[in-house]
Amino acid sequence: MNRVNLIIAWVLFFLLVSSLAMAVTGDIVNSFPTPGTCPTGLTFDGKNLWVLDHKSDSLYSINPDNGTVIRGLASPGYKSLGLTWDGNNLWILDGEENMIFQLDPQTGLAKKTLYAPSSGPLGLAWDGKHLWVSDSREDKIFQISTEDGTTIKTIPSPSGTPQGICFDGKYLWVSDRYDDKIFMVTPEDGEVIICFDSPGAYARGLAWDGNFLWNVDYQTDSLYKLKISDDEIYSQTQKKVEFLEFTNEFRNYGPGMVKDLDLYLAVPQDLNNQKLLEKIAFYPEPTGFLNDKWDQKVAHYHFTDLEHTEFIRVGMKIKAEIYDLRYFIFPEKVGALNDIPKKIKDFYLVDDTKYTIADPFIQKSAKEAVGNENNPYWIARRIFNYLIERMHYELAGGWNIAPTVLKRGSGSCSEYSFVYIALCRASGLPARYAGSVVIRGDDASTDEVFHRWVEVYLPNYGWIPVDPSGGDRDTPYQRSQAFGHLSNRFLITTLGGGGSEYLEWGYNSNEHWTSSGKCKIFTEHIGEWSPLAEE
Repeated sequence: MNRVNLIIAWVLFFLLVSSLAMAVTGDIVNSFPTPGTCPTGLTFDGKNLWVLDHKSDSLYSINPDNGTVIRGLASPGYKSLGLTWDGNNLWILDGEENMIFQLDPQTGLAKKTLYAPSSGPLGLAWDGKHLWVSDSREDKIFQISTEDGTTIKTIPSPSGTPQGICFDGKYLWVSDRYDDKIFMVTPEDGEVIICFDSPGAYARGLAWDGNFLWNVDYQTDSLYKLKISDDEIYSQTQKKVEFLEFTNEFRNYGPGMVKDLDLYLAVPQDLNNQKLLEKIAFYPEPTGFLNDKWDQKVAHYHFTDLEHTEFIRVGMKIKAEIYDLRYFIFPEKVGALNDIPKKIKDFYLVDDTKYTIADPFIQKSAKEAVGNENNPYWIARRIFNYLIERMHYELAGGWNIAPTVLKRGSGSCSEYSFVYIALCRASGLPARYAGSVVIRGDDASTDEVFHRWVEVYLPNYGWIPVDPSGGDRDTPYQRSQAFGHLSNRFLITTLGGGGSEYLEWGYNSNEHWTSSGKCKIFTEHIGEWSPLAEE
């Protein structure tokens, strides 16, 4: 091999290793064409995959290593949709008659027949004892008895059009054709724990082989082997390249004098959801830079003796990449509360005026929300659900303390954050807040409202975003978007644990002044977004 070819080989090898090392949950490991053109159901029998085809009403046993067809069977139904394996037999869902057949894979004989529990069944799964049926017409998932088809439990579907379904021994996996997502949900109540983009545009059957998730796609007529692992704990997708100009304007309408004015701009940094492309340009140059007790960096401006009608404007110009950030958190792989570093606990379990953790109502509410749970993930999730059930978003005015907001049952994003942090800290789970400037609709937009949410510390995963005010949505999928996920609309400027000596309880920016005589003061804070072409 000559030197050029050797270099090329090494480059290809490096790229392959890098791509494997950076693989995240949902990435395609392998794919094969399906034997039929209308694949619907999918299951794994411990050795081989079985694919159900609607057009031919046939089942195909497939070698999972190379996709070759081993043998075929005729389906007992007229509209074959769902398929699962119970350890000895195949179960087939027929959408024509809404019937479920138990099929002997050796003889091809239907041994048992059950009525489906709903009007639009599509997917079928086996949990070791019972069958599960997904229904896209009723947006529900049913657990039924194999004795007579009696419904044992009903949970909501993650989204509007559940298709395939399978069980991995602990969680249900559900595919959705319209949202083009695959969800990992709890069989107890249907909470979405993990979701990712489906490999094709019409995800149907799902199967679990003990290590990998398999999905058959109706549109691409392909069978996909998907990685399910938390080696890489998050994904960065849907990159935007944006220019943000943030300004803080201070106006003294007098007639008195502002003797001293201090303005503070929170300085953003590289984070998992964002990457600064250039050094931040401040105007004018700051008096200096400071770090508050939460280690938040601020640009500090100091002015003196501002006469009436004298206006001050300071700002910063930022070029950044912003990503849609999604964490893949497996609750059983989250460490214990005792695994959290002491420094994190010392900083982010303390009380503060907006939290009032010692208040009896906060203590009582934390116990109601958490119960006897000791897994940090489920502590965070139970508090999240607790607020969804008891609060709604409302700009009621002011930033009240946590007990007042929770008793009122409504609040702004900041007030939601104060309550959530108070309940987390009262439960022994470190929590802090993140403040941001937001892209409002179009990539070229203006933000004068901004947004704040919470981050909780989960051992083995680190700081995870939780937006309690964004969780009040209709479906489990929509609610899950506010837990462990950030859209590509936010540039985080501020990370704080509570009151700051510079930003106080604000974020993005703040001002403090002393005055002589009567002064009418007006302040304005604006974030102006402009999309940039990627170089």
